[in-house]
Amino acid sequence: MMAGKNIDKSINKSEKIDEMIEYPNKGVLSKELVRTGKTNITLFCMSNGTEISDHTSTKEGFVYVVEGNGTFTLEGEDIKMEPGVLIFMKKDAVHSLKAHENTSFILSLS
Repeated sequence: MMAGKNIDKSINKSEKIDEMIEYPNKGVLSKELVRTGKTNITLFCMSNGTEISDHTSTKEGFVYVVEGNGTFTLEGEDIKMEPGVLIFMKKDAVHSLKAHENTSFILSLS
């Protein structure tokens, strides 16, 4: 983290994301990585078959898929979730997710 920034909560100076991934038997496990006054960055680990129904966010953001396979539906468009995919979401965009296997991603909202 940069000196002089107001950090409310953050990971250590660096972390290996792949070592932080752990899947619950069912559902979603989330780990907050960074929270500042403006930005939230969270690691999500979705177990195989988990679905998150339509919802919105009051902030714009990015989803970066770390591992797995799933479907991210953004404003009616299906996007394949696979490692390395980066998805941009506008503020208030309707979206949902389904994990076809254990799937992890980083969500950054600001």
